Amino acid sequence: MGTTGNGDTEQVRSDPVLLTEPSGGTPQVVTDPRTLADVSAAIAAGQGPIAVDTERASGYRYSQRAYLVQVRREGVGTVLVDPVALDDRIEPLIAALRGAEWVLHAASQDLPCLDELGLRPDRLFDTELAGRLAGFERVALGTLVELLLGFRLEKGHGAADWSHRPLPLDWLNYAALDVELLVPLRDALEAELTAQGKLDWALEEFEALRTAPPPQPRAEPWRRTSGIHRVRTPRGLAAVRSLWEARDGLARQRDIAPGRILPDSAIVHAAVDAPADEAGLLQLPVFRGRAQRRLADTWMRALRDAAELSRRELPDPSPPNDGPPPPNRWADKDPAAAARLAAARAALAAIAEANRLPLENLLQPDLVRRTCWEPPAELSEEAVTAALRAGGARGWQIALTASSLTEALRATPAER
Repeated sequence: MGTTGNGDTEQVRSDPVLLTEPSGGTPQVVTDPRTLADVSAAIAAGQGPIAVDTERASGYRYSQRAYLVQVRREGVGTVLVDPVALDDRIEPLIAALRGAEWVLHAASQDLPCLDELGLRPDRLFDTELAGRLAGFERVALGTLVELLLGFRLEKGHGAADWSHRPLPLDWLNYAALDVELLVPLRDALEAELTAQGKLDWALEEFEALRTAPPPQPRAEPWRRTSGIHRVRTPRGLAAVRSLWEARDGLARQRDIAPGRILPDSAIVHAAVDAPADEAGLLQLPVFRGRAQRRLADTWMRALRDAAELSRRELPDPSPPNDGPPPPNRWADKDPAAAARLAAARAALAAIAEANRLPLENLLQPDLVRRTCWEPPAELSEEAVTAALRAGGARGWQIALTASSLTEALRATPAER
């Protein structure tokens, strides 16, 4: 497949070629130190960028650790490493990957668990992010490989329980195929970005992603319980918090995804219904099951703890928020800010369209809202540039947006 240089594709092959297994066959999983040393030496002696991917057990395990690491380099082929079998002692692989450019797809998903293993890239190319900057509407790995390279990847095991051992053959094929074409895809996307004059933008984004600090933990993660909007009293919110914390403790101890121990819907049911005793609890949906009957004492204790809190100890019904209010409230709270935001959104949308960029990649929406809610005291391009830079905007983003955003921040509410 070729491209037109603007994110559209020309049809070169009528039908993509389906790949069901790696070109060199299914690699044996590396599970012992001697084999790890041998394959690491081969990787270090290889040439060019290194494709890297991981498989986790999200939805099954509490941790987000890597249960499999896939690596591919020209002249070496694909290597599958089981860090669990190696007790996470993968120093030879860490040394082998040092200094080379890593190619990942949706790197933000994999970098944290790679970091836990001591694997940290010195240079990075993210094919998903590159696809977004190049203007492709769909940037899943399989979609980009099909559009740009003419191959269709056999998929279907991304949501599997990768903590399972031994790993089935079709899972290993899937994992190996995830890195099979990453480097050729990287090259095609680099050519596309170069043709559009966006390669420098992409390199700046990759470096920002590579060096980004880990996100700060949420102050009150229990407030993200699905369906919590149904809980309308501080006492009910205390019940949600108490059940969430009890569940989280069990999930962490057992290394099981919290939702597999007790779904959010059950927590909300219990908080709304406020059963007086264990018998009442066991009449609620989900709690009637055998697994929940065994834990009924734990859940009832959490509910009693919440019921016994003093009024002063109850959670605030309004979640803490260090940012501006939701934009749909701006017109009432601050009409001038609402006018600034409307003008900024219109200006940024025009810039994004002219440059074939997703709006959220042009400038982080949260940064736009914060800047419009509390603009610099001096509405000059220099002051807006400083505010954007302090908010984490990259140089290319500032160059594209600072002038238009400065003008938008001067907008005033329309007269009624």
